[in-house]
Amino acid sequence: MSDKDNISVEEQLRIIRRGTVEILQEDDLVKKLKSGRPLRIKAGFDPTAPDLHLGHTVLIRKLKQFQDLGHTVCFLVGDFTARIGDPSGRNETRPPLTAEQVEENAKTYKEQVFTILDPAKTEVVYNSHWLSSLTPEKFIELTARHTVARMLERDDFSKRYAEGKPILIHEFLYPLLQGYDSVAMKADVELGGNDQKFNLLVGRDLQRSYGQAPQVIVTLPLLEGTDGVRKMSKSYDNYIGLHESPREIFGKVMSISDDLMIRYYELLSSITVEQFEKLKADIESGAIHPKKAKVDLAKEIVGCYHDEQIAENAALEFENIFTQKNLPTDIPLHQVSWEDDGQTWLIGALRDGGVIKSASEGRRLVKQGAVSIDGLKVDDPDFKISKGNETTVKVGKKRFLRLV
Repeated sequence: MSDKDNISVEEQLRIIRRGTVEILQEDDLVKKLKSGRPLRIKAGFDPTAPDLHLGHTVLIRKLKQFQDLGHTVCFLVGDFTARIGDPSGRNETRPPLTAEQVEENAKTYKEQVFTILDPAKTEVVYNSHWLSSLTPEKFIELTARHTVARMLERDDFSKRYAEGKPILIHEFLYPLLQGYDSVAMKADVELGGNDQKFNLLVGRDLQRSYGQAPQVIVTLPLLEGTDGVRKMSKSYDNYIGLHESPREIFGKVMSISDDLMIRYYELLSSITVEQFEKLKADIESGAIHPKKAKVDLAKEIVGCYHDEQIAENAALEFENIFTQKNLPTDIPLHQVSWEDDGQTWLIGALRDGGVIKSASEGRRLVKQGAVSIDGLKVDDPDFKISKGNETTVKVGKKRFLRLV
């Protein structure tokens, strides 16, 4: 007997609805759930980068909920489609990757997703298995099942067409190939970000065209980054990476606003629906202080990608540094290369020591008052330090470097 045999359809729906943007069509989902068979839950990931951040895990955690309900999670690695490149809502085409880049990225993806999903209960499939074998005849047959007018309904395509920007033919093929994945996998449900709705609908249409029952679409929100405004993205420098150190993850979670904390609890936490509703009520009534709730969230997230003891240590270190105003015990050392006059540019030393990525970032942080030496703020981007005793530099709230 599977786990879901003990859970009513109504309870499954309540769990599935949590944190979703839209379910198309919910009536179809109810019928599929009432069938009593494990549903095939599809989610595709194009391995276009080697690492993931918490924004990606919103979808993976929803997969885990389906998995815990006894359904079959089909984790699709889009190794074929990644080499084509999907605009994914951008106004320009994304450059395709080489087969070698895709293969390397796919390895790290699987390592990271299995910190959440149960590998023993997850089917991992690659869409190159069926897309690479499409004959020209079958491929033309596939393209004949959709129209150019329908493709131009997609927002990014219609905007680029109206602005006279080029749309390459292969970009039209991407939604068709993603949709054909659903046909090949016989998916009952497909999950995706709400920016992928058009592609998900193509899959639903193609299944119907191939004589299959159309999949149910579950769209999920794009998680806001630590700034609470824009979606989490490395390009916006507002992300929390799964491969970051426990200290960085913990500190970044603690830096978010109280309102955003509730959002993160809803989309990133494993607490039950009942626990989530009680938490919101307790914070609103003052029964739980927001900082206590935020610490618990930070520990849960760190514990998920490291372990519980490491999470406890990260919490103690955070308290030690930011409440007790003590320095961490493991500040990295950087041997400074001194100029002939016995001085060196501070920002250059921080860059060479790996604390900042570039001189421009260092200048910006100094102007923001985020850099201090031995407790004293630096306000001159051209500040130079002189050869002498060991110096401790603090950058922002969480980065430290000892210059020797």
